[in-house]
Amino acid sequence: MKIGIAGIGKMGAGIAARLAGLGHEMMVWNRSPDKARATGLKVAPTPADLAAGCEVVISIVADAAAVNSVYAQMLPAMNGRLFIEMSTVRPEVAQKISSMVKSGGAAFVECPVGGTVGPAKEGRLFGFVGGEAADVARARPVLEQMCRRIEHVGPVGAGASMKLAINLPLIVYWQSLGEALSLVQHLKLEPARLMDILADTSGAPNMLKNRAGAIAAALGGKDNPPSVTIDTLKKDLAEMVAEARACGYSAPVTERALNCFEHASRAGLGAKDCTALPVNWSLKPHKL
Repeated sequence: MKIGIAGIGKMGAGIAARLAGLGHEMMVWNRSPDKARATGLKVAPTPADLAAGCEVVISIVADAAAVNSVYAQMLPAMNGRLFIEMSTVRPEVAQKISSMVKSGGAAFVECPVGGTVGPAKEGRLFGFVGGEAADVARARPVLEQMCRRIEHVGPVGAGASMKLAINLPLIVYWQSLGEALSLVQHLKLEPARLMDILADTSGAPNMLKNRAGAIAAALGGKDNPPSVTIDTLKKDLAEMVAEARACGYSAPVTERALNCFEHASRAGLGAKDCTALPVNWSLKPHKL
């Protein structure tokens, strides 16, 4: 199958490698061409060229502005194609893009995912799908090659709601971990031992069990290469707060966590791996 991917960040590159390894004819596009060329796959000069040359187009870009820009450029070449939107955005963004794609004579599903680069390369993501049943059925063969589990949770917009919901406690946890670490800094425990203790408790999420070693390394002074940056998580928290308000709810814990991520970004940590946030919080006093 001819598959295009718009957005070759870490996740997009991982998905591209996975699908290429399964024998698909791949084409990629990225705003920074060097990242696209680094995949070793065929590079489309523009999003319109990407859509024109593929049967299925997967998009996974940074934010709503990037999503809107990419789809506007692909609009002239949409007819008959299937578009799978995997970016983390608010439901209203996915719904707007769906209308654009339908007007262009194409099919659309959203499938934001749970998981990081490792699962993306191995086809072990968790997909939260929104879309019409017929479009989801058309997309399922490709989704099954990317995801260990697929949940069709409703119409377009439902997948975005689900993704924001599953990410919220995880992102807030990064801040709470920093506060927890601040309570035991005076014990001077060896970082690997400390993280092993925390990871083996009922309060530890699966993420901590997987990333305890990286957090321990950060506690020991290592600057981990970015997997998910602090600024990316800050953006997601802002989307969660906005969506909660749109649904008529307050989100006081999420709002406070957002303040902490904004503080870290202002301190110059925005481009660093998310493991830097709890470590930075715990190693020195902070006033917001």
